[in-house]
Amino acid sequence: MAKEPYKIAASEVIDEITINRSRFICYLAPCQSREQAKAFIDKIQALHPQATHHCYAFLTGSADDSQGYGFSDDGEPTGTAGRPMLSVLQGGGIGEICAVVVRYFGGTKLGTGGLQRAYGASVRQALTFLESKVKIPMVYKSLACQYNQVNDIYHVLDQMGAKIIDQVFAEQVCLQVAIPEERCEQLQQQLFTLSAGSIVLQKTDD
Repeated sequence: MAKEPYKIAASEVIDEITINRSRFICYLAPCQSREQAKAFIDKIQALHPQATHHCYAFLTGSADDSQGYGFSDDGEPTGTAGRPMLSVLQGGGIGEICAVVVRYFGGTKLGTGGLQRAYGASVRQALTFLESKVKIPMVYKSLACQYNQVNDIYHVLDQMGAKIIDQVFAEQVCLQVAIPEERCEQLQQQLFTLSAGSIVLQKTDD
């Protein structure tokens, strides 16, 4: 099933709240992979070496992607930090994001319910300052056509929101194109009709 466009993080945010004298500093950043998330988490840990906890949650795909996520309580009682943070990120509907909440303990224990609410609230408030943008998942294909078909092909590609990555003019015109994934099938049908079945989208190695 084709992936539809979805919102992703487009800025970094630093926001702080204080609950019962404990400081909760939330850092948000765009994140497209587990490696990027780890690098961001490491950076925040290095910024706050004296902090009591560095809890985190991240999404590497869309907010409703059931695969690309991770979280950690970093020493807080199990289920009181990372999971509530992840739930807030998923509920926010913005993907490709990493959240790290740094806690400086203020001397008063919050209890498991209090911790869940505090970590969730920290991320929820930070999200209100986050800029987002829409990501359109693209697939990469190639096609070959005759010279007298090129202008019609350009027109169809433009209508479908496809971008030409490369073109080679030889015996035929060979195009490498990036196509919105949700429109790939529709584009293939239009090209098939236009060329009486002679133009077929091929997979590329990209």
